[in-house]
Amino acid sequence: MEAVRKIIKDNRGEGYIDVAVIVFCVMLVTAFGVKLFPIFITKIQLDNFADELVREAEISGRVGSETAGRQSALEEKTGIHPDVYWSSGGNIQLNEEVTVTLVMQKDLGLFGRFGSFPVTIRARASGKSEVYWK
Repeated sequence: MEAVRKIIKDNRGEGYIDVAVIVFCVMLVTAFGVKLFPIFITKIQLDNFADELVREAEISGRVGSETAGRQSALEEKTGIHPDVYWSSGGNIQLNEEVTVTLVMQKDLGLFGRFGSFPVTIRARASGKSEVYWK
């Protein structure tokens, strides 16, 4: 019994345990960051996607084949496929506002399938038409 108490009170190996715990914590934070950063990158891509789509609608003055073509090109370029919702369709008169909303689900899997849950990412952009329709 006396030997066990002596081992418990002895603190010669305490530094090794502290280092092991610190290394474990640093690796855990790093793993969390590696899983979380792609969500932020996708949000930035989605914001740029929305800006470019609304700019196409401003220039063409309508939501139709031009914006659909631009959407396909952007999906191919970025590799993301969001749900696209327009505030209006068809021709947009000069100085009328048009808004596009993009919604996408991204899975935030912290440790494989354990602790995995979907995150909804939204991006919105608006602009005014630059075309006068007679």
